[in-house]
Amino acid sequence: MPVARETLKHIKNGVKRASDVGGAREAQAEATRRALIGAARELFTERGYHDVGIREVAEKAGVTRGAFYHHFGDKESLFLAVFDDVEREMMARDPKRARAGADAWEQFRQGIQSYLDAAMRPDVQRITLIDAPAVFGWARWRKLEEGYGLGSMMQALDAAMKAKLIRRQPVEPLAHLLLGSVMEAAMLIAHSEKPKQRRAEVGKALDSLLRGLE
Repeated sequence: MPVARETLKHIKNGVKRASDVGGAREAQAEATRRALIGAARELFTERGYHDVGIREVAEKAGVTRGAFYHHFGDKESLFLAVFDDVEREMMARDPKRARAGADAWEQFRQGIQSYLDAAMRPDVQRITLIDAPAVFGWARWRKLEEGYGLGSMMQALDAAMKAKLIRRQPVEPLAHLLLGSVMEAAMLIAHSEKPKQRRAEVGKALDSLLRGLE
């Protein structure tokens, strides 16, 4: 019995060491992936997707080209990861911008204005509004944007209708129409020679449109 217990102890220790090594490798792999995304995000923002090469991204991230290809099949795959990083960051920030005590509809309207503010940022403009439609193609880009914003927009509209803050109507088509309006407003800002002026104009126009639903 003592021999059996000692053998079991060695087995458990071996499993623990293997688990620790595996965990360290996973952490290192994730750190490398984040470094590549961070480096690419900075370079894509500065010069745009088409003027940045894979070797340059790897060098800035401090990794080899082999490490790059271990995580991303090509530059477009990396760009998709960067695009996702920017979009998720914006989604995470929006709820914090809502004024305390605001009802569901006011929070929704504030969220729209928050997104338009974000469209003034160089990384959001270059990566999600200028390069993304060209890299992915218009149809795929719109599908991706729907994936980030359509569901939350439908939930917000449904909550506002249930609270009788806006008129009851089919939620999904309304959400599609509003998302299209918001994206068009953001594109106008990103491509404008006077983005601050355009931001004020489209923000006012969109809020007026939304208030018409009350």
